[in-house]
Amino acid sequence: MSRYFKQIVKSARANGTAGPTEDHTDDFLGCLNIPVREVPVAGEDRWFRLEPRSSASRVQGDCQLVLKLITTQVRGGCGDALPCILALHPSPRSWAGLVMGGPAFQRDTNMSQRGRSGFLSYMLLLSRLLQFEHRSEEPKASCWRGELSGPAATILCLHGAQNNLSALQLAVLHWQVSSRHHQTRTLDYGYLLGLLEDMQAHWEEASSLPQGQEESLADSLNAFSEFGLRLLRQLRDFFPATNSTAVYRLELLLKCLSKMQIFQPSFEVCSSQTELHADISAALKRGNREWYDRLLSSKSPREQPGPQRLAGLIELADAVYEDLQSCYGVYASLFHSITDIDFFTLTFRQLERLVAEEAWVLTEALSPKMTLEVASGLFELYVTLADIQRLWSSIPGRDSRSLALAGIHALFLPAVKLWLQVLRDQVRWRLQGAVDVDTLEPMDASSKHSSSAATASLCFSHIQELWARLAWPDPAQAQALGTQLSQDLCAATLFYTELLRKKVDAQPGTAGEAVSEQLCVVLNNVELLRKAAGQTLRGLAWPEATSGPEGVLPRPLLSCAQALDEDLQQEVHTVTAHLTSKMVADIRKYVQHISLSPDSIQNDEAVAPLMKYLDEKLALLNTSLVKGNLSRVLEALWELLLQAILRALGTNLDVSADFYGRFHFTLEALVNFFHAEGQGLPLECLKDGSYKRLEEELRLHQCSTRECIEQYYLDKLKQRSLEQNRFGRLSVRCHYEAAEQRLVVEVLHAADLPPLDANGLSDPFVIVELGPPHLFPLVRSQRTQVKNRTLHPVYDELFYFSVPAEACRRRGACVLFTVMDHDWLSTNDFAGEAALGLAGVGGIARPPVGGSARARQPITLHLRRPRAQVKSALRMLEGRTSKEAQEFVKRLKELEKCMEADP
Repeated sequence: MSRYFKQIVKSARANGTAGPTEDHTDDFLGCLNIPVREVPVAGEDRWFRLEPRSSASRVQGDCQLVLKLITTQVRGGCGDALPCILALHPSPRSWAGLVMGGPAFQRDTNMSQRGRSGFLSYMLLLSRLLQFEHRSEEPKASCWRGELSGPAATILCLHGAQNNLSALQLAVLHWQVSSRHHQTRTLDYGYLLGLLEDMQAHWEEASSLPQGQEESLADSLNAFSEFGLRLLRQLRDFFPATNSTAVYRLELLLKCLSKMQIFQPSFEVCSSQTELHADISAALKRGNREWYDRLLSSKSPREQPGPQRLAGLIELADAVYEDLQSCYGVYASLFHSITDIDFFTLTFRQLERLVAEEAWVLTEALSPKMTLEVASGLFELYVTLADIQRLWSSIPGRDSRSLALAGIHALFLPAVKLWLQVLRDQVRWRLQGAVDVDTLEPMDASSKHSSSAATASLCFSHIQELWARLAWPDPAQAQALGTQLSQDLCAATLFYTELLRKKVDAQPGTAGEAVSEQLCVVLNNVELLRKAAGQTLRGLAWPEATSGPEGVLPRPLLSCAQALDEDLQQEVHTVTAHLTSKMVADIRKYVQHISLSPDSIQNDEAVAPLMKYLDEKLALLNTSLVKGNLSRVLEALWELLLQAILRALGTNLDVSADFYGRFHFTLEALVNFFHAEGQGLPLECLKDGSYKRLEEELRLHQCSTRECIEQYYLDKLKQRSLEQNRFGRLSVRCHYEAAEQRLVVEVLHAADLPPLDANGLSDPFVIVELGPPHLFPLVRSQRTQVKNRTLHPVYDELFYFSVPAEACRRRGACVLFTVMDHDWLSTNDFAGEAALGLAGVGGIARPPVGGSARARQPITLHLRRPRAQVKSALRMLEGRTSKEAQEFVKRLKELEKCMEADP
């Protein structure tokens, strides 16, 4: 070996140009000593470290060699098997390449014949080795990739070398043996795919294969193709969609079948790509039908009676729906990407038609025998059929009108109507049972409602889900069904609230705080159910209703939703009133404590007991109520406090100003407490309604008598008519003549007065007076003539009032017009009143500029009735003992006797 390597070195250095006479001194770079017995039978390809010739040699570097040892029988001078060829293939980084060996030889005719027998013997040997090495009883035997042991690999390598089998022949042999072995003991499909890829890599040598080997390979490919088609017929058994490993094996099998088409042009006996596509489609169709027939015979045999078949047909439809989902979600992409077969469409069309045929026949047979049990079963069957249709429609470009199930809903309509009655009764039964076992305690720390509310909410969500799955295609019928279902849902909601109220009323009255906590739970339950019912109603929109404006419910659903919301709001109001009523006595006690506290006590000290009580109660309410209910209870409690303070003010008349100042302090403290720096009720909610009345009374209580009278007239000027034409209108002109220091008031006419006599007319006249009285003490009221039997009187009367201009500019100065209906035999009737402020009258606010005063434009005043805002000042004056207050009240009382209550 060393001698041969030196020759390589010399040839490399001389580059083949040195002559025999030239003298060269070669440099030693290194050597390799490789014993032939150490060369593996399969050959070797690696880097070798260069070795020194002696200890004094300095050598460095590596040399990559590819070694192949071939042993064969040579006929010639030698009778023994000799090492014939040692092939050295240095890499591009080595110096040169050389093939070394013994004497040249050639294969003769006998050698070729022996090669053919060697092909068959190699096949038999590999088959035996595979059977021995592949033990099916071992775990994961189906994942075996043909890994042979060392001795087996050596035997095969020697056998192949001795028979001089080409790389293509070896690849063909391994494929034929492994694919046949796979049909009895499963191998890894990745391994089989790799064998096909090996054949593909050497397929350019296919022309060198003898005819017998070509035919054997073609038979092997056809056999494997038929085996694969048999597996595809039983796709659901061998490759279940729920097993990811099995699905991956299916993918590799399809790739193997597709890869086999590469070899088709060389073999006329092999199927073409078009034929394979048709074969796979036919196998899948046959497998679908066999699977369906087995399912039908096991679940719903045709010889069974109709009601018994119905239950089995429901199971069959569910199984078909689940299978179609698997086809779409798992199998379809594999078949389309590898074989270009639309597996989902193929399977869906076939199974949908088969199920539709069974459903049509059975539904027509059961329709004359409709019972509640049959109706429930038919509804369940239709829901599954609707799911199947919806699965098809959910795919872009698919039209469900072409399906065999199209129009089948008409047969199920009577059953669905009857099922709605069953559903209504079942819902009420579930709600009754849920309330019976409910302890009216929160389910857990994170929720504030009880178990019955969760059950009711879940029940409503199931109704919405069923309606969505029902997906009734006919708009008119869907509207009728949806309307009926929504009405039943509203009735069930109110039925639940009624059950809760009865359960709370049945609790012992001595439970105290426990009852309040239960009321909090009831409030939370009603709120949760209100949201759940509203969401369910919005989900009950039928197909045509959804084509309207976005977010707008159809009128029947909207009416149901509004009526239900009003009823639930009333229920919440009732429970809230019940909850806060338990606090009325305590609140009145603490408010009375404030009113009876001596003036020597500071305001914050007097209010402290009430604030402490509220703080404790609101802390409990905050932990027990959801946010929406807490706001409602706070609003009710706020109104309760305002009424308690108003009541306290009404029972304490003519007291000191400090008394009212203390309650004014209490009111501001309560506002801050309930507002809670923005975390509680908003200020606009707190400072509205009764708060304004209370604040006005507190302010008036702190005013003098004359200030209260002035406020009375200011309120009249501020108030506006709720309905401008309800009590009619009055046209007047008014100006001030500075030269004569008199106010001129002209009453022109009135229109649209209310009829106050039995004949539908009135006998109106107008009283004109100036106020407040202390600003015009010497001025008396004047009146127009009576206009009989008319609602549109014309007066055109002038009235003069001698008053100084300074008095007309004072706070609250006004002209008050009171329209009365004259009665001969009884007290005159009040028709309406209007006030005109004097501060803005011409001649007082500014002197007239040119023209006659009578040419000024008339002023139209809308008549009105005194409102509570005006009467509050009057109530303040009633509590005053001063002569001025009593006289003013007495004069107004005389006028009020003839006034009707404001409708």
